[in-house]
Amino acid sequence: MSLHAVSTIPAPDLVKPVRALISVSDKTQLIETAKALRAVGVEILSTGGSAKALEAEGIMLTEVGTFTGFPEMMDGRVKTLHPKIHGGILQVRTNSQHQFQATEHSIPPIDIVIVNLYPFAATIDKGADFATSIENIDIGGPALIRAAAKNHDFVTVLTSPSQYAGLLDELKKNNGAIGLDFRKRCAFEAFTHTAAYDSMVSTWFAGQLGDEYPETITFGFTRKQMLRYGENPHQKGAVYLSRKAEPCVARAEQVQGKELSYNNYNDADAAFELASEFSKPTVAIIKHANPCGVASAKDYVTAYKTALACDPVSAFGGVIAINGKLDAATATAISELFTEVIIAPEADEEAKKIIAAKKNLRLLLTHGMANAKRGGATLRSIAGGLLVQNRDDGHVTAETLKVVTKRKPSDDEVRDMLFAFRVGKHVKSNAIVYAKNEATVGVGAGQMSRVDSSRIAAWKAGEAAKAAGLAEPLTKGCVVASDAFFPFADGLLAAAEAGASAIIQPGGSVRDDEVIAAADNAGLAMVFTGIRHFRH
Repeated sequence: MSLHAVSTIPAPDLVKPVRALISVSDKTQLIETAKALRAVGVEILSTGGSAKALEAEGIMLTEVGTFTGFPEMMDGRVKTLHPKIHGGILQVRTNSQHQFQATEHSIPPIDIVIVNLYPFAATIDKGADFATSIENIDIGGPALIRAAAKNHDFVTVLTSPSQYAGLLDELKKNNGAIGLDFRKRCAFEAFTHTAAYDSMVSTWFAGQLGDEYPETITFGFTRKQMLRYGENPHQKGAVYLSRKAEPCVARAEQVQGKELSYNNYNDADAAFELASEFSKPTVAIIKHANPCGVASAKDYVTAYKTALACDPVSAFGGVIAINGKLDAATATAISELFTEVIIAPEADEEAKKIIAAKKNLRLLLTHGMANAKRGGATLRSIAGGLLVQNRDDGHVTAETLKVVTKRKPSDDEVRDMLFAFRVGKHVKSNAIVYAKNEATVGVGAGQMSRVDSSRIAAWKAGEAAKAAGLAEPLTKGCVVASDAFFPFADGLLAAAEAGASAIIQPGGSVRDDEVIAAADNAGLAMVFTGIRHFRH
């Protein structure tokens, strides 16, 4: 048999471990696990801090330097990178030539490898300098983990304290042996662990070089939970967490209610991101990832009632986000309507009691608001690939607006235009948002024609007015925001017919002059932002 030949002898179902290598930076449950291994007769090899921690508890072990006959050196960079260590891990027990060479060079087998890696994530999160960060990139650890995972036919590899209990259960169940299925599962988790670690290092290094879009891009996400199903019942679904801990729906605490669905997560994310755009007390109501009502006010209950008035029909069964503490008055108002999810940074105890009466209503607390200007990337899968772009954190201010009509907007109109344009950033394109007194009064979303979005938003405003018993829709005297330029004057004129007195749009159409002339003829004020907010 050649050195590279694969043994045709099947891997054993059960392997009774004789020797374990332990080298961990995270000492959680280390002592208990080592004692349990010694109790079933497993010899322990260890290094550095792990060895000291074990010896301090009176646990018998052999230091790796003693085992290899070669001292740890170069500030710990070289300690386990030795043939006696890797030969012990990688030798195929059913390969006669491997066994001959192992005997010839006095390389006993290593059956368990317990290794976790240098705390690179914690190092960069603390803002360490480049040299310190580089020094905290583990080299020997990944090599040990990958070697053990490759040879899982005979070797068990653990990379996290969360796996230790499973190992001890496995040993107990099999009278001191470890099953092949368990070894395979550990190998899979090991390769996943090193891949995520390398991805983190690669992403950090790209950032150090200022390379936002490197030739090869990798991501490491950890599964939080399986979902009952995906977007539809015939689809599977799961939620994964990025490494960065920040206030968001994925990391929110679920205080009560049914298990979140795929669509709940998607809508709650849309609602929370929108509410995070505003500093004043703001409530956003989302249905199918589109806002059906948004309002800012002096308090949350007022903001909620005003947002609801925009489209109370669509709000039924929706998701509600507020950008501050949920109070009792707001919780009472929300509980009067069937709602799927409430997401907020906090909730007072009285509000929690009120919501508790609706046992299926999900209450999510994020313990903070998202930073609307935090930057970063957004990802979207396409067949055969991935679309990556910078997050849309573009914002306009009153100072950056360009007045293009004869009539200048009033201060109140400017306030409402900025509000509407910010909401429009979170509406599916083509997007039209009518707003008045910092509240949406009509939303048109996702239409193939911009003029249709204008008309649908106006129609919805009319229906809401009828439901509220109003003589005329709230679009009378409102402003209108468009996420992109009006390619023709028809969309603008439809908004004027609905009662809009001022328009905010990016501008940039070849027919801008025509659109401006139509606005002047209608006595409207119009401003250009120079920023587009398509959302597909």
